[in-house]
Order: sequence, then structure tokens, then C-alpha cells
Amino acid sequence: MSMTTGTTTWVARGSAGTVGTIHRAEPGFRVRLLGADAERGPFATLEAAKSALHAALGPGAERPEFSAH
Repeated sequence: MSMTTGTTTWVARGSAGTVGTIHRAEPGFRVRLLGADAERGPFATLEAAKSALHAALGPGAERPEFSAH
């Protein structure tokens, strides 16, 4: 289980650099890909948001590292 207390933003970084962010928003979590105009979500859990961001990167993309900010 992921610890989410007090954190509102997570940055997703892949081998090419930052690829997106996840923001805590009521209700749930919202995903924004780098360069995208719109957010995706809401997702019920942080893990679901991480999976959605990874899936949005396309087939064969490596799962990015997520760091809390």
C-alpha cells in the first residue's frame, strides 16, 4: 500500500525525463501527461493513477519512477 498522507503531487520520470504528474484532488487522483491540455481521472487510488499514467505512455513504455513532492 502507498503512503499518501500529506502529499498532493507525484512526478513521473522515465528514461527521457519527466513524463507526467499525478495530483490528489477530491475525489481521488488526477493524471496529467507532459504536454497534455487535459487531466485524466479521477482515479480512486494512487496505484490506479500510476497504472493509468503508465498505460497512457503507450505500448512498450517502461514504467516511470514516481516521486512525491
